[in-house]
Amino acid sequence: MSDLFASSAAKDNSYDASDIEVLEGLEPVRKRPGMYIGGTDERALHHLAGEVLDNSMDEAVAGHADWIEISLDENNYLTIRDNGRGIPVDEHPKFPGKSALEVILTTLHSGGKFSNKSYATSGGLHGVGISVVNALSDDMWVEVARDKQLHKQSFSRGLPTSKLEDLGSVSNRRGTAVCFHPDPEIFGEKARFKPGWLYQMARSKAYLYSGVKIRWKCAESIIPADSKVKTEDEFHFPGGLRDFLEASLHERPTVTPEPFSGKTDLPDGEGRIEFAMAWPVLGEGFIHSYCNTIPTPQGGTHETGFRSAISRGLRAYGDMIGKKKAAIITADDVMMSAGTLLSVFIKDPQFQGQTKEKLVNANVSRLVDTSVKDYFDHWLSSNPDASNKLLDAIILRAEERLAKREERVQSRKTATQKLRLPGKLADCSRRDAEDTELFIVEGDSAGGSAKQGRNRETQAILPLRGKILNVVSATKDKIRANREIQDLIQAIGTGTGKDFDLTKLRYERIIVMTDADVDGAHIASLLITFFYTQMRPLIEHGHLFIAMPPLYRLVSGNVSAYARDDAHKDELLESEFKGKTKVDISRFKGLGEMPAKQLKETTMDPKSRILMRVTLPDAIQALGITSELSEDMEDQDIPPSPLVEVDDLVERLMGKNAESRFEFIQDNAEFATDIDV
Repeated sequence: MSDLFASSAAKDNSYDASDIEVLEGLEPVRKRPGMYIGGTDERALHHLAGEVLDNSMDEAVAGHADWIEISLDENNYLTIRDNGRGIPVDEHPKFPGKSALEVILTTLHSGGKFSNKSYATSGGLHGVGISVVNALSDDMWVEVARDKQLHKQSFSRGLPTSKLEDLGSVSNRRGTAVCFHPDPEIFGEKARFKPGWLYQMARSKAYLYSGVKIRWKCAESIIPADSKVKTEDEFHFPGGLRDFLEASLHERPTVTPEPFSGKTDLPDGEGRIEFAMAWPVLGEGFIHSYCNTIPTPQGGTHETGFRSAISRGLRAYGDMIGKKKAAIITADDVMMSAGTLLSVFIKDPQFQGQTKEKLVNANVSRLVDTSVKDYFDHWLSSNPDASNKLLDAIILRAEERLAKREERVQSRKTATQKLRLPGKLADCSRRDAEDTELFIVEGDSAGGSAKQGRNRETQAILPLRGKILNVVSATKDKIRANREIQDLIQAIGTGTGKDFDLTKLRYERIIVMTDADVDGAHIASLLITFFYTQMRPLIEHGHLFIAMPPLYRLVSGNVSAYARDDAHKDELLESEFKGKTKVDISRFKGLGEMPAKQLKETTMDPKSRILMRVTLPDAIQALGITSELSEDMEDQDIPPSPLVEVDDLVERLMGKNAESRFEFIQDNAEFATDIDV
């Protein structure tokens, strides 16, 4: 035992001053890049580009530059230029023999943004951005045009590889150009900048400051053939965030005809704020916030102040016009249904970490709240029609939230009680959802045939009375009061909207089984609309199907067959019934007229039936059009969601605006064939 203690003590004594490492210069960055740029993955690689671009944006926001150029070549070299003041190149007083440029590029925590002398507001505050880019690049050079003289210096992996060169006089040029190549030792041999990411980054920055033009150049050879990225482009948006919001919404209809947007100074000379906000009719909202042009995806105190101002303003407006229900509105009711862009420019912002994902200045919440509240109050008062419409929409959302909360309370109270199912539901006997099916049929007649033809162990039948409610054009109260829809929700068991829980799905397949005619197609489209707007995950996870019942029965002697439609009928006549002198063709009037045996054989028996799975593309086509991606969203690197297009289409064809439907019919009538009238 004593030998064991002696051995352990010897190991402890081996730890002495010689084991203490001191990392100098930019060595800490190369040793632990994750501390400075969040990792070494693709997103971290593009963070380098953001650091350099932010420096140029700081020059523009400070009023010293009005253009920035971003250029990416085929060898993965990224160059960012501006026409700002240029990094100082004179000798630094604390580092004899070194220029300020070299100090900034090779020393952590060096720069001109620690005080407000050079920049009133800026995105780079820790003095590590450009030096980190230098540390993580295997090749880098910086050109500075300042005081009509051009200077250049080269670097590699955090160290200078040349002296500061004087390239002579230039009379018509000023600013800084930074060119760098990410180090493969850090990011890997295959690491490449994505043109799409950089293109979107450049465009977003131009939206955030209307006083700058950002020029884009990219080698054609590295742009994928199917990309919308151009080899050369220029971004300049005089409308600022309002232009950004319009592009983000992609022409989605909104509750108010005009967005709530503007820009104003913060109290006490603490900075300024710009905002743009609208409430889409369909779909969920979003919020993108920025501080000194830096994205803050985790929000922070500027978002907190904005939320408070908007919710308090809307409640106060409701109280002013006598809408007592406005008192139930919360910030979530207002914000979660809105598309919001928020940008603040403040002195000495405090972020969480070097990647700056959250703003934490405590006083910013009060400053933003005060500024935006006054602006919002004026906007509401000057647009009474739009404001009343907005207030009604938000109150409706608040009532829906409270109703769902009450439902959750009631569900907890009755958790131990037996599940109550609709009386019209003929449920299957299997308790496990695996391989079970719910057939949704139109009318009691079809329901009777389906009940006789089903497999009682695995197939359930829910008859609906005629055409269900169009949920897009109906109010929330009307939807909650509709017996057919509530029966459908209870039978499926998942809940709807934000309360949807796929784990509570009572059947593996939900099958819409309607007549093979125009009325049946209409009912199917109404049901698809219901599932898309209220239970979208059912479609996304492949649980929704359309049954394909036959329209015709063909008989000749001992030969019989079923045809789904006219084209299939003609095909059968040319194949199985070719040469038959007499073929009896009967057309089914509906599922209710079909004998249970035939309904089972043609439409319900898994061995012989045909089912069509509903996916989101199918949902689009069922409503009569193929979705195309918006040009603004289509990019080879950041695939857009097609749901925005689907939301717009559902509103256009199923919403309250009859003119939109009429316009669609006129535009597409020439493509209609085999119309069943």
